[in-house]
Amino acid sequence: MKFLHTMVRVADVDASLDFYINKLGLIETKRIDVPEGKFTLIFLATEPGGPEVELTHNWGSEEEYTQGRNFGHLAYEVDDIYQLCQKLMDAGVVINRPPRCGHMAFVKSPDGISIELLQKGERLAPQEPWASMENTGTW
Repeated sequence: MKFLHTMVRVADVDASLDFYINKLGLIETKRIDVPEGKFTLIFLATEPGGPEVELTHNWGSEEEYTQGRNFGHLAYEVDDIYQLCQKLMDAGVVINRPPRCGHMAFVKSPDGISIELLQKGERLAPQEPWASMENTGTW
């Protein structure tokens, strides 16, 4: 068995692509428009051929997607958790759970999907201002 992708519904394609591509650094690997079904599927990954996130956008839907507890989060391994969190914060992304321990942080997508960031390899030594930051929300 091979993991292929996780699907999340998105309300605003532009805001979602800005978050996943411009802020997190994913790449678009495939896009499928289905006019008869009035939806678009956009597949994103960290690298070609890697596991993907499928963004599903239903055209013209005013439906607000509520958050259920049955979906936890997406997780990505990162080269430098402090550097990425600073980049995200500078881009206006709220760090819901700062990387105080040098190992783990949480942010949210524009649609409220929790994104876990995990430091690659050994945890980094605690650094300020991260070490003394409080959580800013749930993840």
